Amino acid sequence: MGKTTSRGDAASRAERKFEKKLEFYAKVRQTVTSLAAQKSIAKKKVRSRQKILKAYDLSTLSEFLPDLNASQQPKPAAFKLKSKTRQNLVLKEGNQLRAVINHPAFQSDPLGAIHQHLQSTQPTVDEKPKRKERKNGNRKGKKKSKASAGLQSMEI
Repeated sequence: MGKTTSRGDAASRAERKFEKKLEFYAKVRQTVTSLAAQKSIAKKKVRSRQKILKAYDLSTLSEFLPDLNASQQPKPAAFKLKSKTRQNLVLKEGNQLRAVINHPAFQSDPLGAIHQHLQSTQPTVDEKPKRKERKNGNRKGKKKSKASAGLQSMEI
């Protein structure tokens, strides 16, 4: 008819149930902490990626750079010179031109003088032809070995 259990048996059963509940809650707690740790690690990865992306983000520079449309049309205020500065500039450039035209080297050979002036004022680029090397590191124009040279001298 009904279950026949003793009181001691019922108490131990209740204790087992209680222990199972405690184990379940411990597992849940452990899972929650591990998920929180994984979530924080994922957040740190995202943050570091965002920092890296922020380093390449140049949108803040666009505020300081001129617009493309504005750069195509020169601003009159930017190139505007005051009359006194313009007058001084014209005088300096005029004197420089007169000095160049009156120079004897320019009078004898104008293009040659301009060429020489550019060579003396522009930086020089040293371009020496490099010797070609083979794959094994030896140069192409390597001298022949002594043995082959000895044979050739004997033939002569």
